[in-house]
Amino acid sequence: MTKKITNRTPIIIAHRGASRYRPEHTLAAYQLAIYLGAEYIELDLFITKDGVLIARHENEISETTDIANHPEFVHLKTTKIIDGEVRTGWFTEDFTLAELKTLTAKECIPQIRTQNTKYNGFSRIPTFQEIIDLATNTSLKISRIIGIYPETKHPTYFKSIGLPLEENLLVTLLKTNLPISIQSFEVRNLQELSRKTDLPLVQLINDSGKPYDFITSDNYRTYQDLIKPAGLKEISQYAQAIGVNKNLLIPRDENGKLKPLTSLIRDAHQAGLLVHAWTFRNENLFLPLNFQNNPQDEYKIYFDLGIDGVFSEFTDTAVTRRNYYSQL
Repeated sequence: MTKKITNRTPIIIAHRGASRYRPEHTLAAYQLAIYLGAEYIELDLFITKDGVLIARHENEISETTDIANHPEFVHLKTTKIIDGEVRTGWFTEDFTLAELKTLTAKECIPQIRTQNTKYNGFSRIPTFQEIIDLATNTSLKISRIIGIYPETKHPTYFKSIGLPLEENLLVTLLKTNLPISIQSFEVRNLQELSRKTDLPLVQLINDSGKPYDFITSDNYRTYQDLIKPAGLKEISQYAQAIGVNKNLLIPRDENGKLKPLTSLIRDAHQAGLLVHAWTFRNENLFLPLNFQNNPQDEYKIYFDLGIDGVFSEFTDTAVTRRNYYSQL
């Protein structure tokens, strides 16, 4: 029997760390997110050529590291098809950990978060174990337990090249007592994980498209099918929560204005699933038309819906608004 996730108030999940204030997926970003009050730090897992799990947003690393400034790795630049998309660049699975540790991280959206560029070049790519150690040590230091919310990225792809993520993930997690929730946009690997671990699992659901393993197995269903009552009931057989694009809870019209809410939170709760929504950001580029220059009130409308957790890149805003509304 898998463990159920329970919480009294919505949890704040730091999306890739405090990535509004530091380049994402760095120890500095995770450390800051913890001090700003996050209950969980979220990371995307990839694997190196020598089988070490690391944190990046994608396995193609030209946008998040200074790899282009390393002439010794020019020969490793290549083109691959990842989940049906053609990508050109440098990929984590072609490097050993030692090689990746010679790189430094950089801000991936400098045109929006120019203030983060001053931290370019200061942080190395962290391993999963280093992130666990950071969360463990900081939990002891601040007397507050920090959870880790790892995502297995492109599991079908990595399994196809002989570098599956899941076994390494579970072995690593045997050595930690921190709260853990494992997430994936695919279905099959979560179903397999549910037979191997009692750790809570989270089915990620986008507002368009379908799980990549559905494509490779000729499964006709889409993410929209998964949020129907029958799909949610199926998810509840192997997962304890869904992590959904927030547009599935309150859609937007063609102008970016919020439309009436859907029944997804109610339906998921009836299926015994918690609902965590992503991703909350303060910049107007990401905000619905209703909340331009006023991101605080966006949190209120989702908290009022009975959401169980939010992924945020502005940890301080999320924690402040959650704490304020929970006291009303």
